[in-house]
Amino acid sequence: MAPRAGSPRLVLLFSGKRKSGKDFLTDELRSRLGADVCAVLRLSGPLKEQYAQEHGLDFQRLLDASSYKEAFREDMIRWGEEKRKRDPGFFCRKIVEGVPQPVWQLVSDARRVSDVQWFQSSFGDVMQLVRVIASEESRQQRGWVFTAGVDDAESECGLDHYGAFDWVIENHGDDHKLEQQLGKLVDYIHSKLQPSECEGRVEGS
Repeated sequence: MAPRAGSPRLVLLFSGKRKSGKDFLTDELRSRLGADVCAVLRLSGPLKEQYAQEHGLDFQRLLDASSYKEAFREDMIRWGEEKRKRDPGFFCRKIVEGVPQPVWQLVSDARRVSDVQWFQSSFGDVMQLVRVIASEESRQQRGWVFTAGVDDAESECGLDHYGAFDWVIENHGDDHKLEQQLGKLVDYIHSKLQPSECEGRVEGS
């Protein structure tokens, strides 16, 4: 399938468990590519904004990794699932409106098969699925604690057995191995861009 007119040259759809390092990795990629080339889009952004509006909450505090967000996480997941059941593309459509950069990274938020299917149908061959994996020990060292109703819900487990990932990045704490994996992904990204769009590349990346 060909991408739609005006769509990006590359869409990287990231998924992985909580505290696997998705945000860290995508922020690192953006710093190497440049903010004018790479946009980081979060499906949780419009979800949290809509949830805050409907429940009279502080949207900005829901965006950070605070106890405030954790207090509402389980109910927010339930509410988001109800929205998706009525309209699977509701949050997907909101985050892709008017983004000018040629590379999009969808961070921490590709959690369900329906998310993947929406982006595949919308962007076709320009989409790449990236799975970030980390051991439970590594995740615990980053502050992860199993939470019933969150870590065993579809929002965390929906893509556990999807299997058809284009990239699998291991982030267990081995910096050298991680750098090798990121280097390959950066090289692939640059292969999809025009020469003028690669000028922001950080030396050594």
